[in-house]
Amino acid sequence: MPSIVVRRLLSGVSARAARRWAAALVLFVCGVLSFVPAGCLPYSGDEAVLNLWDEGPITLDPAISGEMSSHLYVMHLFSGLVKLDSEMKVAPDIASSWDVTDGGTTYEFHLRTDVRFHSGKKVTAADLKYSWERACSPSTGSRTAETYLGDIVGARDVLEGRATDISGVTVVDDHTLRVRIDRPRSYFLDKLTYPTTCVVDRDNVDDGADWWRRPNGTGPFELVRWEQGSLLELQRNGQYYGTAPLVDSVQFHLLAGVPMSLYEQGEIDVVNVSTSYMDLVTDPANPVHSELISSPELSLYYIGFDVTKPPFDDVYVRRAFSHAVDRERIVNIIFKDGVETATGILPAGLPGFDSSLRAFEFDPVLARDLLAQSSYGSAEALPPIELTTSGYANDVDAYLAAAIWDWRENLGVEVAVRQLETEAFLYNLKDERDEMYAMGWIADYPSPHNFLGTLFSSSEANNISGYANPELDELLDLAAAEDDWERRMALYRQAEQLVIDDAPCVPLVFGANQVLVKPYVSGYQVGPLGVPNLSVVSVDRP
Repeated sequence: MPSIVVRRLLSGVSARAARRWAAALVLFVCGVLSFVPAGCLPYSGDEAVLNLWDEGPITLDPAISGEMSSHLYVMHLFSGLVKLDSEMKVAPDIASSWDVTDGGTTYEFHLRTDVRFHSGKKVTAADLKYSWERACSPSTGSRTAETYLGDIVGARDVLEGRATDISGVTVVDDHTLRVRIDRPRSYFLDKLTYPTTCVVDRDNVDDGADWWRRPNGTGPFELVRWEQGSLLELQRNGQYYGTAPLVDSVQFHLLAGVPMSLYEQGEIDVVNVSTSYMDLVTDPANPVHSELISSPELSLYYIGFDVTKPPFDDVYVRRAFSHAVDRERIVNIIFKDGVETATGILPAGLPGFDSSLRAFEFDPVLARDLLAQSSYGSAEALPPIELTTSGYANDVDAYLAAAIWDWRENLGVEVAVRQLETEAFLYNLKDERDEMYAMGWIADYPSPHNFLGTLFSSSEANNISGYANPELDELLDLAAAEDDWERRMALYRQAEQLVIDDAPCVPLVFGANQVLVKPYVSGYQVGPLGVPNLSVVSVDRP
């Protein structure tokens, strides 16, 4: 989330369905949703068109976007100084190169001279400075700017309304941008790959509050049609400075019908597989089995505690609730082994992942003992507990229902559920949370800091739980400044153990993606950060 991210989860996951737990918080977790058909527009003509099903974006403003349902579009319409390549390494984008000086606190970016907005107007260093200052301006209302730009000297002055100029960003000339950060941070360049840092056109923004419905970006695609609730079409940007997309356009059929049915009918070319269909598509005897593409995701789905108020201000209560959930059963039965049981905070595949960790193994006896050791002493003495999640009409995700059942059976505790509409949940959870909340987080960049720091540091805007541990903050600062890779990872492992010991959340599962892709589509792959790169997809219908 970067803001939050409840990104796509499962059905059981919709996330990180949310951020496909939302665009995916809702779909992956909850399974396939049925909608009244809005009328699919099948492929016609000689153009290479990729047809996809989607719910549609919440926003196309890079400064606001903080979940996967919006990122999917924003990351194809806009671009920034740097990007992550296919190996998850920071690579040049608008910046062709950069120099790092002053002990790792000054970055001088050298911009390409051939970058243009979709309108044809040239991009300069001043456009990037404007875009970052706009993102940090309180009037913009960004919930991601503090996380991704807050390390820059002067950014917090703008965020807090004390200035309008980010003093640490200097336009040297049209194609040189100098950036100073407050201290050495090994992940600073990684942060600049996040949508908040993308360049926007000042003239476009000045069109009014809804400017982003007609975005003038710099990315490989441009928006050419948006029929609300029906169709959104992205077309290849013919003047894109990078490698041109292989398809002429991508048509997103918004809430057009039951996705799996549309896929079977050939009206869409790709479909996310919900848990409802997992048995079907994993059966080698089924013809669609050969069209299944499975890929791991750098994501964590968890239940967070508000540690600032009873009863989860007591670490023994938090540990008791953590040990009372049978996560293996949730993975096996609800997710049908489509995801992995979370063994800690850092997902498998992320640098720093510790395969020896076994956090909060299911142990009802230990859970009851821990509750008895707490300041409350028993389930009967606990105050009312409510869990905040995304959803409608009291249709609680199956994995949450399983956890609630475990708490009732193993601790004798009743947990109520309060549902928020998806947008309110994703962008206002910090203010709306109850004693517990269901959450998914997909990595925005492949660094342990994006989980341990972004979610649990006391200074981070995305710390929803209110958890604070000075020892953790110190370890994170040491890791950020450490040049030696092994020592840095060792510090992050210590930090992860601290978080596990303090139990501000119950880590449930590490996510994964299962999609069906038509044989005539090549290059479609949901990456470990949860977003496919549509520029490398080709369509060759028979």
